[in-house]
Amino acid sequence: MKLIGNLLWIILCGLVLALLWFIFGLLWCITIVGIPVGIQCFKFASLCIWPFGRNVYFGGSPVSLLLNILWIIFGGIEIAVVALIIGAILCITIIGIPFGMQCFKIAKLALMPFGADIVAS
Repeated sequence: MKLIGNLLWIILCGLVLALLWFIFGLLWCITIVGIPVGIQCFKFASLCIWPFGRNVYFGGSPVSLLLNILWIIFGGIEIAVVALIIGAILCITIIGIPFGMQCFKIAKLALMPFGADIVAS
């Protein structure tokens, strides 16, 4: 069931969200200081391609809080808004609700990517 969900996800919106994360990762990697942020973006781009069967757990430290604040200012808001809009559109139909919930998971992740761990369920 996860395979079917992930394949439909890629067609519906996963490719768009993964591309957004990848573009922001490239932009962050242009600077030497932003390379850790870019690597985190690439990790979440892979989550956007294959989200079903993977969970995100949030933890944190003062350093991750500081990086999350910088991330929200320089990229997080845009990805979160796109994911929320796509999620709201998908939740209009009953069949789209699981896909919309995955979009909401990615929107939350777009606001707090640092201190988050992706774990296979």
